[in-house]
Amino acid sequence: MNKVVLMGRLTRDPEVRYTQTNNTLVASFSLAVNRRFAKQGEERQADFVNIVAWSKTGEFCSKYFKKGQQVGVIGRLQTRNWEDEKGQKHYITEVVAEEAYFADSKRDGEASGSSFENTFGSAVSENSEFSVSSDDELPF
Repeated sequence: MNKVVLMGRLTRDPEVRYTQTNNTLVASFSLAVNRRFAKQGEERQADFVNIVAWSKTGEFCSKYFKKGQQVGVIGRLQTRNWEDEKGQKHYITEVVAEEAYFADSKRDGEASGSSFENTFGSAVSENSEFSVSSDDELPF
């Protein structure tokens, strides 16, 4: 199973580009994800994770996500490599976003103290229509 669940802050606004072959939207951004524990006397460290979001999820991210905002991403880990024009090999590991969520408090944009499950209020995924939903619309 290949499943990644992350919550962190955007280090920059999503960057949008389109594929050359079929003009599919691709949004790229990076999340600063705090590590769970910090060594005594040291600041908490963060990992910077590259995220790629395609199609509707990418459109959602590019439209609503901004630098500094706390978001949640569910997706899969992917590695790829390529050779540049100088013949040098490059390797990258990134998360392909399948779902993207707002994780800031709706009231003031600050991170809420609620649990992970309660934090994600609005979202879009590859399997949903491009829309932002609220808890009021749920049938249960």
